[in-house]
Amino acid sequence: MKKYDLIAIGGGSGGIAGARRAASYGAKVAVCEKSSLGGTCVNLGCVPKKLFYYASEFSDHFKDAKNYGWDVSVKGFDWGTLIENKNKEIERLNEIYQNLLDKSGVDIIRGEAKFLSDKEILVGGERLQADKFLIATGGHPFVPNIKGKEHVITSNDMFYLKELPKEMVIVGGGYIGIEFASIMSGIGLEVTMVIRGNKILNGFDEGARCFLMDEVEKKGVSIKCDTEISEITESGRKKVVKTNRGEIKTDLVMYATGRKPEVGQLGLVAAGVEIDEREYIKVDEYCRTASKNIWAVGDVTGGVALTPVAINEARAFADTEFGKNKRKVDHSNIPSAVFSNPCLASVGLSEDQAKKKHKKVKIYQTSFRPLKNTISGNKSREFMKILVDESNDKVLGVHIVGKDSAEIIQLAGVALKCGATKKQFDDTIGVHPSSAEELVTMR
Repeated sequence: MKKYDLIAIGGGSGGIAGARRAASYGAKVAVCEKSSLGGTCVNLGCVPKKLFYYASEFSDHFKDAKNYGWDVSVKGFDWGTLIENKNKEIERLNEIYQNLLDKSGVDIIRGEAKFLSDKEILVGGERLQADKFLIATGGHPFVPNIKGKEHVITSNDMFYLKELPKEMVIVGGGYIGIEFASIMSGIGLEVTMVIRGNKILNGFDEGARCFLMDEVEKKGVSIKCDTEISEITESGRKKVVKTNRGEIKTDLVMYATGRKPEVGQLGLVAAGVEIDEREYIKVDEYCRTASKNIWAVGDVTGGVALTPVAINEARAFADTEFGKNKRKVDHSNIPSAVFSNPCLASVGLSEDQAKKKHKKVKIYQTSFRPLKNTISGNKSREFMKILVDESNDKVLGVHIVGKDSAEIIQLAGVALKCGATKKQFDDTIGVHPSSAEELVTMR
């Protein structure tokens, strides 16, 4: 029976990061993965989604080019070309992860892992032992149990869709829903979003999400709020979405109604690992589970579901357990972006959160038409908002909706980590002309 110092279950961003960091300290390490290396982010999430996002942006670029003097003739869009080139890039990244693990001296064990105890797992009929385990299995899309659910697809399926429909319905108003709505609308589909609430992006800053919703609708996405689906049927080649507000006929229905942790086959009871009512693994501030030999990081814990968070949690675990450097991840002021069109990016507290935590909050907010759009004729506007604690002038949150917001928010995140004040923002000289300078000129 093979024995390791550490076995990481899940060869995604978290599992690979933790395994490589532990191996760098001299530990004997293995990674178990039942599918492709790289996890959701590389194969069915961040990376292919961003490639699709880039593809969708070209429709705006082509329109904007005319008034800048370019004679652009667009013959059409070929979905097959995008899928083929996306697949090549994913394969390249899979190979890179393979090479990284090989160079780090980490064994790769293919198959689904199941705990037999807190120190032993079964993978493809083989028993493996380890002093420590790191669970980093991520999650999967969730479709509620409605009539006709067999007629719908999820975001996973979108990345391998063989034919491009003319129109589609996206169910769900979270970040996955709004991202795919923008992407598919950008490449020419008629897109309808169906959401139960009265706005998209529940939990995001109210001003930012309202602004984004308005901009997305201007670009042609139809958003049907306060709408509940009772059944989905087929009529010929069409899908029929039955709701409390009537029927919608469409070519394709994609559900983006949340994700569930990937824990079903792990045998957690045998390992003494506890889960909460939503099936997420319970962990402490150092990502340790109820079992003293087992840790869990990333989406499977129900924390902040972002790839860089999983990576940092895994590295902190390895530093603590193998590098004699006890540390935990600071989950405050984590920058994030929604790759919609336009993009929404934020760091820190929303307005609602700030007002609940602080007695007096100053709000600085602006909306403007970026310079590029003055000549192009593009009607899109951008939005920026800064929240400040009036008692000490400390910046509590920054929210941006605009083309380059994801790039801008990264350094805003550095500023908030450093405890920057509004005066320090004001004292910083802006880069002119740019959208980013609005962050240091708002009064």
